[in-house]
Amino acid sequence: QVQLVESGGGLVQAGDSLRLSCARSGDPFSTYDMGWYRQAPGKEREFVAAITWSGEETYFDDSVKGRFTISRDTAKNMVWLQMNNLKPEDSGIYYCNAASFACSTGYVCPSPIPGVWGQGTQVTVSS
Repeated sequence: QVQLVESGGGLVQAGDSLRLSCARSGDPFSTYDMGWYRQAPGKEREFVAAITWSGEETYFDDSVKGRFTISRDTAKNMVWLQMNNLKPEDSGIYYCNAASFACSTGYVCPSPIPGVWGQGTQVTVSS
């Protein structure tokens, strides 16, 4: 069974940086594109970044474009989200899960593995 474990969150000030890590286990032969999602209190979970299995393509929501980067090490089943110049509106619980670069819309879209979410990692950015 697939397991996802996120880490690296914390309490920081606006303008600071954080690097989130995601460790995936339980499916050594999978070839998932992977993404990062976040959920702020009282809001729906939103899709903020993604990377193909090969690492050759990436996607960022407009709200984080130019500030966040995503990377992965497929051999180690790790995905990272480097977050720079953090803003208070970046606060929330961050989760990793699968994504898709082959959506019917012809665009990148969230495609989480059904029933599989980690505990997430809390990011709090103070102004």
